[in-house]
Amino acid sequence: MTVSPPPAIGGGLLKIQEVASELGLTTRSIRYYEELGLLSPAARSDGAYRLYDSSDIDRLRFIKGLRDDAGFSLAEISQLLEDEEARVQSREAFSHTEDPAERRDIVVGSLARVERQARILRDKIARLESMVEAVDGRLERLNRRLADLDAGGSGSVK
Repeated sequence: MTVSPPPAIGGGLLKIQEVASELGLTTRSIRYYEELGLLSPAARSDGAYRLYDSSDIDRLRFIKGLRDDAGFSLAEISQLLEDEEARVQSREAFSHTEDPAERRDIVVGSLARVERQARILRDKIARLESMVEAVDGRLERLNRRLADLDAGGSGSVK
């Protein structure tokens, strides 16, 4: 997911109120994500205000997209973010070693994380497919009822 920083950043740091306004979040949501460990502000001002940089804003956009657009729970988001951070660290560790045994261990660990990510995504797909099937069933019943009414029936079709 490619995300460009909001125009208000201009290379500097934003206060929590500015970030919340920019992303359509509440300051409470942002603080809650911090409490859950999903986010850590880039810095604190002298007055102890949370300050966020463009990577923080990218992360918040990603979290918001997973939550709002894809319907992931915060626990699922946390796991996906943790796995993504581990993936980046594994890639770096792999590139810094020539030892085949170490590289193998890194790949085995990465496989487990990617399998977990795939499981989370497949579970989400299965839940969504089930919801779509239920809605499709209601559509089918309503269309039968409408056809019955249009044919002069009572619309009592099951």
